[in-house]
Amino acid sequence: MDRRPGPSARLRLTLSYAGFLAVAGALLLAVVWGFLLRYVPDNQRGLLGIAPNRFLLVRTFAPAAAVAMAFLLVFGLVGGWILAGRMLAPLTRITAAARTAGNGSLSHRIRMTGRRDEFRELSDAFDSMLEELECHVAEQRRFAANASHELRTPLAVSRTLLDVARKDPAGDREELVERLYAVNTRAIDLTEALLVLSRSDRLPLHQEDVDLSLTAEEAAETLLPLAERRGITLDVTGGEALARGSAELLLRMVTNLVQNALVHNLPAGGTVSVHTGTDGGTCVLRVENTGSPVPPELVPTLTEPFQRGTERVRTGEHAGVGLGLALVHSVVRAHGGTLDLAPRPDGGLLVTVRLPGAR
Repeated sequence: MDRRPGPSARLRLTLSYAGFLAVAGALLLAVVWGFLLRYVPDNQRGLLGIAPNRFLLVRTFAPAAAVAMAFLLVFGLVGGWILAGRMLAPLTRITAAARTAGNGSLSHRIRMTGRRDEFRELSDAFDSMLEELECHVAEQRRFAANASHELRTPLAVSRTLLDVARKDPAGDREELVERLYAVNTRAIDLTEALLVLSRSDRLPLHQEDVDLSLTAEEAAETLLPLAERRGITLDVTGGEALARGSAELLLRMVTNLVQNALVHNLPAGGTVSVHTGTDGGTCVLRVENTGSPVPPELVPTLTEPFQRGTERVRTGEHAGVGLGLALVHSVVRAHGGTLDLAPRPDGGLLVTVRLPGAR
């Protein structure tokens, strides 16, 4: 937005300092003058015939007062200009850092030293904002790169299948349709997960009381065929746990947790336990599964987009797309909750979600 140029803050502060000093000096001179004139008579003769009177006092005092006022004005302008420059120096550094960030460089930091004051607090807050913004931008760029790569894979597979079918018209059409269907299903699942992940960071406008125990039962019923095919025992226990939020996103969160526990429960024949409850005013959801040991150093990366565990199912109806725990973490964060991942000593993973309870 174009604005008309105006006087700088330094100039305005300088004029304010000089004006205040001039007014203070004028008041002081006025008070002195008033007291002197009050006790000096109009006409009074001394022994030598010289009488101090108001006329002589005015002629003597007025030039000196004028010189003093001029000195105060010049001193106020020069001193005010220097003081204003020193006072606004931190603001100049913050402005330069903001311009640098506006040009795309988010790695610059002000790192202002000295005692804590208003400018130091503003500088520290600006540095914290730049650090967080740099992390978000880096995460978004990494996410975009991974998403483009993941979306390119099913499209490339589909193109390859179609090229093979075109070169071999006598090929098995039924097998081609099945493989294309599986690839297309994966692409749709990945696209839907990306859409949910992109909007789940914003708190939904429509909120309601959601019982996580019912949500867990619904998710378990949906994924029961997958558990039966893999020979996994799926148990849902616990009591009522009312949370406040989006029923759609919370259902997606629980479904992803249970699906992730089933998919990564290798070898087949293990168990997946889902437990709901309350702890004070907090709703607690725990999803625990057996399986292969999870390296502790791998646990912090599991909530990043397109990061997968040690095993991955590449075929089947519920093949993972690498966004399960990332989406769960995003939904939990949008609802003001916490997500904790802990490897089990005997193998598998324990996922604990804590959400604020409904009022």
